[in-house]
Amino acid sequence: CLSKEFSSTSSATSVGTVTSRATRNGDAVMKKDLVDHDDLARERGMVDDIFDETYQEKEGPKPPLRYVWRNIILMSLLHIGAIIGLTLIPSAKIQTLAWAVLCFLVSALGITAGAHRLWSHRTYKATLPLRIFLAIANSVAFENDIYEWVRDHRVHHKFSETDADPHNAKRGFFFSHIGWLLVRKHPDVIEKGQKLDLSDIKADKVVMFQRRFYKPSVVLLCFVAPTVVPWYFWNESIIISFFIPAILRYALGLNATWLVNSAAHMYGYRPYDKNINPRENPLVSLGALGEGFHNYHHTFPYDYSTSEFGWRFNLTTAFIDLMCLLGLASDRKKVSKEAIMARKLRTGDGSHKSG
Repeated sequence: CLSKEFSSTSSATSVGTVTSRATRNGDAVMKKDLVDHDDLARERGMVDDIFDETYQEKEGPKPPLRYVWRNIILMSLLHIGAIIGLTLIPSAKIQTLAWAVLCFLVSALGITAGAHRLWSHRTYKATLPLRIFLAIANSVAFENDIYEWVRDHRVHHKFSETDADPHNAKRGFFFSHIGWLLVRKHPDVIEKGQKLDLSDIKADKVVMFQRRFYKPSVVLLCFVAPTVVPWYFWNESIIISFFIPAILRYALGLNATWLVNSAAHMYGYRPYDKNINPRENPLVSLGALGEGFHNYHHTFPYDYSTSEFGWRFNLTTAFIDLMCLLGLASDRKKVSKEAIMARKLRTGDGSHKSG
């Protein structure tokens, strides 16, 4: 199972070559750098996860906030339920706690290896069985169906930290963490999302099947199955079965993902590009199975590992590598060490020297 490395020796347009020239010649080749990022994206068959330098925010007052009271009430109830789940942990059987951890890991992979690295960025290819597993895992996660998740995430990358970014971190920690789900989207988010090319997602029958049956799949996979298994197989209390493997696990999964949007856009170093908000945050990576290397990811969104450090704090990379070894995944995209170092020297904050 081979990885395709973007470097000066690649047959594709080279990140390594471009960034090395940029190091020698300075700003004179900045436009060339952007063009070659587009060329690399086209090789994956998409350009909509590359930042759009031409976007201009509209002048004038911002549109008023319109609260989504249904989401406010449901999210409040969910987190109250999670607190109840925390208080029940000492009373739970060890099998139930292990089952909750397993459900968390499966749901997380449905987001990280599935909706994010496979479908949003097309950083590797997956066979039909793996795509089916990741779609099931994505329903366990209950963070919108794959199609909607991909659309919002590509808009986030293309218009990061602008009005067109669904969870614009410049609007504060609370907004980028959970607040964006509690209010109506900014009109620019809707407008730009409608203009994305999502033909690759529409052509994936697994994604569209999940979208068609998303609500019943969530009821079954996010709530019913996690609750019934401990109750049926090892006689766990139905209350504990509901509040720990279903509710508490779900709330923790949501917050682990949200921390990538909030904390990883505000706290940490920027060794690859000091001109963007996303940061390297190892603590977020621990909770989000490797998604906290965010300055790297926004600099090189086409890298399947979202990091230059392989499996370090990055269980998702280990999972994809295992799937590749088993023949269920292939064509992993990876940026060369030469290209990474050249980019650090050109646009990084210098923190790599002490790291």
